[in-house]
Amino acid sequence: MAFNKVHHIAIICSDYQKSKHFYVEVLGLEILNEVYREERQSYKLDLALNGDYIIELFSFPNPPKRPSRPEALGLRHLAFEVDNVSIERQKLIEKGVNVEPIRTDEFTGRKFTFFADPDNLPLELYEK
Repeated sequence: MAFNKVHHIAIICSDYQKSKHFYVEVLGLEILNEVYREERQSYKLDLALNGDYIIELFSFPNPPKRPSRPEALGLRHLAFEVDNVSIERQKLIEKGVNVEPIRTDEFTGRKFTFFADPDNLPLELYEK
């Protein structure tokens, strides 16, 4: 295989407007493209981080629930690299996001913390 990079991550949300607000206004991702697909009753929102396309946010009517905690099988979480976990954690708290206490990775010595999106998808801040 000759992969170049991860192209994007697709997320299906239960409340499109709430999730759009979270990813754009709270996390600060940029909107690249937004379309409503009438035939599927579905929004598709392409989001970028620092100009790089990373998340495809979808809405579908009545999506089935997927367990994410505790440690359910499948994709575990989405991690964002940051320069300073303490500073970024405080910014999330100031925006009303519930963020776990900061921990230290026992193998790398790097700081990290977890929080969740509106559908309880686990998200992580990991210090560079």
